[in-house]
Amino acid sequence: MIIKLSVQNYKSFDEKEELNLVSSSKIRSNSEHKIKIKQTSMLKYAVIYGANASGKSNLIEIFSFIRRCVQNGIPVESFNDFCRNRQENKEKPSVFELLFTAGEKFYAYGFSVILNQRKITEEWLYELLQNGEAKNLFEREGGSAPALGRDVILSDAERNRFTVYADDFAGHETSLFLTEMNRNKKYTENSRLGFFRNVYGWILQNLIILNPNTAISNFEQFYDDKSLEEINQLIQTFDTGISKVSIRKISMDELSTLIPEPILSQMISDLKSQIKRSVLPRVQISFRTASNIINITIDKEGNEEISTLSFRHGKSIFDFDFKDESDGTRRLFDLIDLLVNPRDDVVYAVDELERSLHPKLTEHFLKLFMEAHKGQHVQLIFTTHEDTIMDQDLFRRDEIWFVERGADNASRIYSLDKFKERYDKKLSKSYLEGRYGAIPVFRKFSFHDKED
Repeated sequence: MIIKLSVQNYKSFDEKEELNLVSSSKIRSNSEHKIKIKQTSMLKYAVIYGANASGKSNLIEIFSFIRRCVQNGIPVESFNDFCRNRQENKEKPSVFELLFTAGEKFYAYGFSVILNQRKITEEWLYELLQNGEAKNLFEREGGSAPALGRDVILSDAERNRFTVYADDFAGHETSLFLTEMNRNKKYTENSRLGFFRNVYGWILQNLIILNPNTAISNFEQFYDDKSLEEINQLIQTFDTGISKVSIRKISMDELSTLIPEPILSQMISDLKSQIKRSVLPRVQISFRTASNIINITIDKEGNEEISTLSFRHGKSIFDFDFKDESDGTRRLFDLIDLLVNPRDDVVYAVDELERSLHPKLTEHFLKLFMEAHKGQHVQLIFTTHEDTIMDQDLFRRDEIWFVERGADNASRIYSLDKFKERYDKKLSKSYLEGRYGAIPVFRKFSFHDKED
């Protein structure tokens, strides 16, 4: 669960800005939207509004950037991603920090980097304690060797191992030590260095970032009879016209017309290599292209089975392909995974959740999401322009956020809760009237008749 995200000097964010998901003790509505771990109550949802180019997408991109840095080091293409509102920002560090829970532990992990040089200047990891103190797990500064906190007690063997790893890492300024401590490193179940594995694993596996063009779903679930039955029931509640989703087998020749031959050949080759190494009787891959959903299965004998999804509409006797469906229906299939994939301790950060969806479909999806994950440690953080869901019956005031660019062209984040609105207030009307900011401000323009 995410407690807080902090950023400074990244894209449209100049000075330090925070998205804080600790719940307000003054708000009593929608108490089921709070998750309490130990003495801390966190919110399950964050709905982020703002005008076009306000910085909403950049806020979601921060999650993605942290994840990519942990996975592969500072991306080469990020050299120009400092906040370019001021010349001096080019030489200043960009700072990123994520406060989150992994299991019952509270962590603060962050790093600072001069993006134009791809040079990491600091990196830190703390365990946050319930008495308000923070236990230093490790720190590094510049190219010096990382150092463990004084309260991290290790056996002589583990301390020697750590010293070797830290000394070998000294001078590495474009990669993170958290990443290095998970590169071909093995930890025993009770290792005192296990926090490296826990934090790394949570960021890569439990933080799921989805942009408007991401095909979200893990489509393997469509090929499980029980999951497919549940999906059929869900889709019918959205009134898309689809009465049944089923599996249709296709030939390799047909597949070759849907996927470029070099990509298809590499995919089949990878699957065949995988089945040789596997103890399983078969391996499979499911994926979505722009217009199709495909599943390929290969067994130990090298036999291939290829299938796709087909759809029935109403009482029609004809089948329809995925490419025949509307953009909104395709978007729903992208989002289905968020409803039927039972995972705990997961954070979904979604940019433009409502893309191509009717306002009522967006609202229906959100209500289904809340029902599907009631009582679970699951968070949904998303950007939107959809004002019809800005409703205190659906979301708490402290779950509604705004991103706005000021006169200095820098993005700022703030919560609706600071406005202290009445519970019967029509929020969407006040928002569109400009009461909360974060809406477009238009300049006058006149069309003049052309002179002869």
